[in-house]
Amino acid sequence: MFPSIRRSAAIVSAALLTGVTLTACGGSSSSEGLLASIESGAVTVGTKYDQPGLGLRNPDGTMTGLDVDVAQYVVDHIAEANGWEQPSVDWRETPSAQRETLIQNGEVDMIAATYSINEGRSESVNFGGPYLLTHQALLVQEDNTEIDGLESLDGKILCSVTGSTPAQKVKDALPGVQLQEYDTYSSCVEALRQGNIDAMTTDATILHGYSAQAPGQFRVVEMEQDGEPFTNEYYGIGLAKGDAEGTEAVNEALTELHESGEFDALVEKNLGGTEGVTPGNPGDLSFLDE
Repeated sequence: MFPSIRRSAAIVSAALLTGVTLTACGGSSSSEGLLASIESGAVTVGTKYDQPGLGLRNPDGTMTGLDVDVAQYVVDHIAEANGWEQPSVDWRETPSAQRETLIQNGEVDMIAATYSINEGRSESVNFGGPYLLTHQALLVQEDNTEIDGLESLDGKILCSVTGSTPAQKVKDALPGVQLQEYDTYSSCVEALRQGNIDAMTTDATILHGYSAQAPGQFRVVEMEQDGEPFTNEYYGIGLAKGDAEGTEAVNEALTELHESGEFDALVEKNLGGTEGVTPGNPGDLSFLDE
């Protein structure tokens, strides 16, 4: 059906098989990469468990969110393109600070978890994508009228997640900001609800999800610097370093996701609109050189 996708998917499947098998045994990932796991019929995919609209584990154990749907599409598309049975997916929680380690240890075959591609991370893992572009923003209490952008954060208590880069970027721009870090974004949201912090910062996609989950409690504040978005965050799918065949297959699946129109449908389904979300260009990592 899609010759190039079939070829890449075959490679990705071989890689995935290896990763899942060794994960079950508690070993490290195999040199075969992502494709082997898909072909084996069992894939371990890392995502967030506490991000409404992106990666959320429901009380009944099911998973919902844009990252979840994108990852499922990639796995299913690769399997179908190669004529393999649809594999089962074992979802694994992947906190921001643990993502590279979980991939390097072979505990997951791939990660879709609001995983911004940057130069430092690219030294440790391969990235498929990007599949979307978003920007760093702020979440504040609905009745907070003091914070209206980057400069108004000076002297305020700002929360983000350990292992994530947004808070440090603000600190670098405004040394007077007081940083408070937690293990999860949901802990930041609770601290904001209780009034223990003034704002939390991360990608606009994540913040819109939390705002939509609690109508009337929070609002999202955009941040700019010199008239431009404060940051550009390109979301990718992480997989084992050096797995070129798996990366190619993921990119071909993501390309089909965009060209088919399914990506827009998934954004609408999970985020209620495209605010703060721009489709990415899978395979184009030229922004790392900017």
